[in-house]
Amino acid sequence: MAEKIIMPQLGESVTEGTISKWLVNIGDKIKKYDPVCEVITDKVNAEVPSTFSGTVSEIVVQEGETVAVGTLICRIAVEEQAITPVESKTSAAAQDQGADDVITQAAMSPRYSPAVLKLAQENNLDLSRMEGSGAAGRITRKDILDILQGKRQAAAAPVPKAEPPSPSKPPQPVQSARDIPQPSVSVEALSAVHSPLNQTDETIPVTAIRRTIAERMVKSKQEIPHAWLMVECDVTNLVRYRDRIKEEFKQKEGIHLTYLPFFIKSVVGALKEFPILNAQWAGDHMIVKKAVHLSMAVATDQALFVPVIKDADQKSIFGLAKAVDELVKKAREGRLALEDITGGTFTVNNTGSFGSVLSAPIINPPQVAILSVEAIVKRPIVINNMIAVRDMMNICLSLDHRVLDGLVCGRFLNRVKQKIEGYGMETGLY
Repeated sequence: MAEKIIMPQLGESVTEGTISKWLVNIGDKIKKYDPVCEVITDKVNAEVPSTFSGTVSEIVVQEGETVAVGTLICRIAVEEQAITPVESKTSAAAQDQGADDVITQAAMSPRYSPAVLKLAQENNLDLSRMEGSGAAGRITRKDILDILQGKRQAAAAPVPKAEPPSPSKPPQPVQSARDIPQPSVSVEALSAVHSPLNQTDETIPVTAIRRTIAERMVKSKQEIPHAWLMVECDVTNLVRYRDRIKEEFKQKEGIHLTYLPFFIKSVVGALKEFPILNAQWAGDHMIVKKAVHLSMAVATDQALFVPVIKDADQKSIFGLAKAVDELVKKAREGRLALEDITGGTFTVNNTGSFGSVLSAPIINPPQVAILSVEAIVKRPIVINNMIAVRDMMNICLSLDHRVLDGLVCGRFLNRVKQKIEGYGMETGLY
């Protein structure tokens, strides 16, 4: 009996998904909960597990195709009733030979998940010389981590050896430039070779996740009337406080104390005072969310992810620092689960981490606002009619003008500013 595997709903507002990569081939035997493919949506890149044990009998949706939630993507033959697809009417012997060829091809062409490839590249491991513990010998992320932790041994890549000179060929005398015949090349030909007009441009294919990000951003800008505000904050006291305690914090807690947890604490506190910014646009009505689930943008080399800190308003600065550290690691290692990326009500974008001093972020629908914290820079500031050098930072807010107006957003930004500037030596972390 053939059972169906359908496109799952990987998020509360997700309506479709793209098959990024098949992790199995037709004819592969798999166990229940073994991953069969990788799916990309506008919220997450996740592996889809099999809900049955059996043999892959049919792959319906090909790599790169986008289909709606609930669409059949493959079939699994259970109870040892493996089905081998036949493109033409051939003999049973030919069918068996075709199945063997499929299985052989699957063994010769292993597939690796993005997390496995990333770890292998970062640690210079040769995947072709490793044995995996997954289905059909597939290498899993746990296999890589076991090798890195010394629990397993990885075969080192062979180092090519220099070939000794052949004894039958004596070394040739070195010729001077005048002894070597020079080809006859015209000046016009040389100019053509080095001409910028003859350089070949690089063509980069659009990945499924990049296409999803592009579509989501275009939709946000087309449907949401964006407006923008900015205020500057004096973070001198916060900089001094963090510089004083960061080493002790690292030794005690095992994680780095960045500025982001302080900024998030200020934002979630201000959201409790101005709950209309913690809302959603729903066409004929607005929904003001009671819980504050704060989304934060995390960029990788390939994509942008927005994991969510659940109940951020109930966490201390230490709790936020721990949550930030865990989610950033998950995003960069490709380990984000569905619960890590759903339910966000407001987004904070740390554009200052790469030196930006001013930005206009794009709203992450159905949210109605997004705040970016910019780089901290030293600037001369007038205080009490005197010039002083202070650590300054801009905070920028993009708002959905269907829901929010400048007055309430200006008050919200200034409240965030007051809270950030209020940090000092007496600030508690726990």
